[in-house]
Amino acid sequence: MKFKFLLISLFFTTLFFAGCGNKASNVKTVKQYEPVVKEVKKDFKKAPDFTLSNTDGKQVKLSEFRGKIVILNFWATWCPPCREEIPGFVKLQKEYKDDLVILGISLDTGSKNDVVPFMKKFKMNYPVLFGTGEVVRDYGNIQSIPTSFIVDQKGNIVNSFIGFRKESVFKAEIEKLLKKS
Repeated sequence: MKFKFLLISLFFTTLFFAGCGNKASNVKTVKQYEPVVKEVKKDFKKAPDFTLSNTDGKQVKLSEFRGKIVILNFWATWCPPCREEIPGFVKLQKEYKDDLVILGISLDTGSKNDVVPFMKKFKMNYPVLFGTGEVVRDYGNIQSIPTSFIVDQKGNIVNSFIGFRKESVFKAEIEKLLKKS
């Protein structure tokens, strides 16, 4: 009986150590966050109008901002790349306050009690609206966040991005549209 137990123990111990071989050379270590970035096809279509609630409970309509450049940024408080984009949006809103409106469309499932403290912490100086399934569908069934749409002064989507983008990318888009007008 004791012999069987020792034999079985030895067998499982051998299996355990055989599974601990050095295969670490096949594993890559990620040293820094590198977001997957894709550019969405540019089709220059009219931006679907919507009416969404802001953090004060007021209804905000996209078409109210016709005549200005609009960046629609679909995001969530729990999304690291979304958080990384926010300081750039804050700077852009300050710099282009007369020509630009950034609308942060929160896809958080929580309440405004989750979003408002987050906005204060990140010093967000642009409106945050609460997204709906309908708006997500109208903008191409958004599957990843952050997703941003650049809307020109006439209400056309002129570019869109999936994934984190640096402030300089958005700034270049804004400058292009300002030169056209």
